[in-house]
Parts: sequence; C-alpha cells; structure tokens
Amino acid sequence: MDSTKARTELFTKPGCPYCRALKRKLRRDGTPFVEHDVQSDAAALQRMLALNGGRRNVPTILIGGEATVGFHGV
Repeated sequence: MDSTKARTELFTKPGCPYCRALKRKLRRDGTPFVEHDVQSDAAALQRMLALNGGRRNVPTILIGGEATVGFHGV
C-alpha cells in the first residue's frame, strides 16, 4: 500500500491537549483520519493497549499498521 494512502487512526481521549494538537495538524495537512475515543469506547481502549504494548498514553497513532505513541507538535 502506498504510504500516502495508508489509513490513519487516532486513539484519543477528551481534554487531551496533545490529541487536539495532532487532530488540528492532520486537518491542516489534509490527512484523513479515523478517531477512537478510548475513554468512552472500551473496545478501542483494548485495541490501543494491544497495539502499543499496554501503554495508556494518548494519542496513540496507527498509520499503515504501525503504532506510535505521543505527539510533540510539528
């Protein structure tokens, strides 16, 4: 799969300033994404934990099957 067409998924929770900043950047860059609220969706929380080694840190970002944790701005 071409990396420019890779599906981007965000695992977030309400009130997280890093999640907000990441979503703002992705929108500004025109990058489509699917957001999962791990605070209100237990299945999303379990999936995030499985993807990122059990860390409860948000945002967890999944792009093309590869998970990264955190956003430090760009």
